[in-house]
Amino acid sequence: MNITGWPLLLLIVLTMLAQPVLAQAKNEDKPVFVTVDKNNVPVFSDNPVPGASQLQLKEGNRMPAVTPTEISQRSIDHTPKFEVFITKPEPEGTVRENNGTIYVSGQVKPLFAQGLRVRLYLDGQAVAGPSSNANFILHNIDRGEHQLMLELSDQNGKVIATSSVTTFFMHRASSITPK
Repeated sequence: MNITGWPLLLLIVLTMLAQPVLAQAKNEDKPVFVTVDKNNVPVFSDNPVPGASQLQLKEGNRMPAVTPTEISQRSIDHTPKFEVFITKPEPEGTVRENNGTIYVSGQVKPLFAQGLRVRLYLDGQAVAGPSSNANFILHNIDRGEHQLMLELSDQNGKVIATSSVTTFFMHRASSITPK
């Protein structure tokens, strides 16, 4: 930035810094005057001086004051509400895998926090986890319809979220009806 830009930058910064003072002056209905000194720096005052111009202040936003007792009486819950979802396999999806392997992917919202654990249930039975991530591989799953569910628990093992049940269908080649 060259030296000629400094006075303009300084004027902008000082104007921004003067906003609370100007707002206070507006609330008290006192006029505010501005002059520019020999260094091209704005000077704000409530006393008119030769060469000063009066600022026309806009009506500002007004908020009622909040007392500390009002704040302490509010019940503030800083515990985030976690949600867990199964993203793969898709609901009512078909998995064609002759060896019965299925890849299960889940998602936790908000982002996975330290200490959280995910457990995977297949047909109502815990089959994997608790794990620090929501991706699982299951092997040798029988043919047919199955239900998956994820359960999210905190550091103490308390369940804080469960996914909805996702139904999928496992297709495996049969020795009775080969390709």
